[in-house]
Amino acid sequence: PSDFVFRLTQAEWKRLVGRIANSDRPENRSQIATGSQRHRDPRFPPYAFTEHGAIMAANVLNSPRAVQMSVFVVRAFVRLRQMIATHKKMTSKLAELERKVASHNTHISSLFEAIRRLMTQPEPRKRKIGFLVKERAAKYGRPEIRPRR
Repeated sequence: PSDFVFRLTQAEWKRLVGRIANSDRPENRSQIATGSQRHRDPRFPPYAFTEHGAIMAANVLNSPRAVQMSVFVVRAFVRLRQMIATHKKMTSKLAELERKVASHNTHISSLFEAIRRLMTQPEPRKRKIGFLVKERAAKYGRPEIRPRR
């Protein structure tokens, strides 16, 4: 079924071949059971098992080595799930921190703008040109009654 096995893309296949070519393992090829040219041709990427497909394939085989590899595969997939969960948590925390930093940046920039406005000296008021006389204001209303002497 398609949820148990899938075909690798060309990019995935090239990356996998590069890793296999760089490994120190000897080539694992039998002289008797060599695959056909189509199976060895790099134009045709291989199939890969999903988690459930690998467990199904391991359950079909019943040798001690197959059981050992089945346990290994299950542990590998469990560890992979844990790593993905950790990665999701870290991603959400990072996104939250980015939102906080963005809001802090806007607040800090507004604070700096307010400080700059306070630091600039206000321009002195321009005095009017001409002669200014300061007179006492006239008192209007009832006249004051002064006592006589």
